[in-house]
Amino acid sequence: MDTSSTHYLCLASALVPAYPIQQPIPVTIEQLTGILCCTPRNVKFILRRLEEQALIAWVPGRGRGHCSQLTLLRSRDEVLEELFQDMVSKGRMKHATELMAEYPVSEPLKERLLAVLDKQMGLRSEPDSASGQEVLRISRNRSMEKLDPATVYTAFETYLLGHICSTLITYDAQSRVFQPGLAHTWEANESRTSYLFYLRKGVRFHHGRMMTSRDVKETLQRLINLGSPAACHFKDIAHVELESDYRIRFDLRQPNLFFFHLFSSIYMSILPYDADFSQHPVGTGPYQVLDLSKDVLVLGAFDLYYGIRPLLDRVEIWYLPHLASSVRQYQLTDASADQGGLTAAQEVQGHSIEYPSLGCRYIMFNFRTAGIHHQLAIRQVLRILYNPLSMVRELGGSRSLPADSFLPWRSSGHLFNEPPLEEAQALLRAGGYQGEELRLAYRTRKEEQEEALWLLERGRRIGLNLVLYPVTEYGLPELTHHADLFICEEVLEDDWQWGMINYFHNESNYLHDLLLDSQKAELAEILEPFSRLAAEERAKLLDLAESKLRDNCWVMYGCHMNKQAQFSQSLFGLEAGSFGFLDISKLWVKPGFQ
Repeated sequence: MDTSSTHYLCLASALVPAYPIQQPIPVTIEQLTGILCCTPRNVKFILRRLEEQALIAWVPGRGRGHCSQLTLLRSRDEVLEELFQDMVSKGRMKHATELMAEYPVSEPLKERLLAVLDKQMGLRSEPDSASGQEVLRISRNRSMEKLDPATVYTAFETYLLGHICSTLITYDAQSRVFQPGLAHTWEANESRTSYLFYLRKGVRFHHGRMMTSRDVKETLQRLINLGSPAACHFKDIAHVELESDYRIRFDLRQPNLFFFHLFSSIYMSILPYDADFSQHPVGTGPYQVLDLSKDVLVLGAFDLYYGIRPLLDRVEIWYLPHLASSVRQYQLTDASADQGGLTAAQEVQGHSIEYPSLGCRYIMFNFRTAGIHHQLAIRQVLRILYNPLSMVRELGGSRSLPADSFLPWRSSGHLFNEPPLEEAQALLRAGGYQGEELRLAYRTRKEEQEEALWLLERGRRIGLNLVLYPVTEYGLPELTHHADLFICEEVLEDDWQWGMINYFHNESNYLHDLLLDSQKAELAEILEPFSRLAAEERAKLLDLAESKLRDNCWVMYGCHMNKQAQFSQSLFGLEAGSFGFLDISKLWVKPGFQ
């Protein structure tokens, strides 16, 4: 049906504007070859199929040069709706949504199609299956990045990997206590130069084999071999000793009081040494990957999980770029957000939930390109223009708090002011500004676009020549040649000290690509003793590093964000996971609850 209906839609789109349905249309085979983009022979085959399905009436012309007559028997909207329903029922969600982008759709029809899609998304029970499986379908508007713990750098993919893989230990941010994971206990020597982990027995990977200490050692070696941007965090490890299949010891070159944080991070998700994770993700987590393509990720509950089996049997995450922001049920976060995922509710309003994200939106300067932004006075001009108080007040939305740090509790203690734009204008003159362009890159999401346009207008008022450079996604390092400053957003893990030091050191972060080596050396000097210090002293170092960014206007903090997500009242077990998202493995459906 799909192919014939698609051919019919092509014909109707080309011919209906001039001719109504049920009226004979004079056409030639040559004309139809152009519409259907195929050979005359294939055109005749397609016409026969359309006749058989009662979509058209066809009267061939008699003799050379005579027109044939084609009658379209059904409206385009009717056929499009039928095709859409057929695709959705077969699980071809993305192909269905592409129909709406390809053909003009009226608002009434769009509402009907969205209603069809809504019924397929969200929580579904499959009573016909032997186990009565419960399935959660989620939509999102950004394609999936590579799912690999060695190279992951986005919040949503990190969140998903946390359901597919497990780490030796986990960190409870509220109690600030490490808890057992794949290791049931651990110990360190007094000098903190040697750490021993005792592994659980009987833990199975998704491909069936039991986990041993060799998998732990090979996971670390894989990080190094792949040149993981996070490999620098593990540079203190001098030797790894497999004491047995279930005991592994790490000997260090120097004391490291931050060592446990490293082994609770997503980068040290334990992978099987005998499987190629880059081809098919395999871990020991509560969910296993059943399908992974450019359109959908399907996760299935892992019955042999060493912990408590998930209550939802399957989770499907669909990439619907044309409609994800319009689907009313089970959106991830709002369309402006970089990450997605069901989120932990702090405030519930109807079917939507809001949560504050740890991190903030900010502007980062690109010091890899020449330009006037290398002058501190010009960056100070931008600091006045990109005023957090003004932005939160004038733009509102999910901007919850002016930012002076990536950490909301530090920002809340800062006394903000709003310098007049005349002060920025005076700085501009003092800097010898001659009308040079400053190219501002931003992702084409609602709130980042709002901020870019807001900044453009404020710059225009003082004579600053800002040029906007909209992009779908930041493609570093290519983009570094086309923009002088970027509107970015950083979302940190609950383990905020790990999130912060990873921001400063991880080579996939914007900081690494946009700062000069001399600037990065200054930050490295500040943070050099970090891993040797206790938690309170580490916090002070991170504060000093942020001060370096702030005082030199290398980074300009904007605002902290509240994210929003959609959920159903029949969904229970809402427990916070990483990045504020809900822990999928704890979710369950209460039958009949409306």
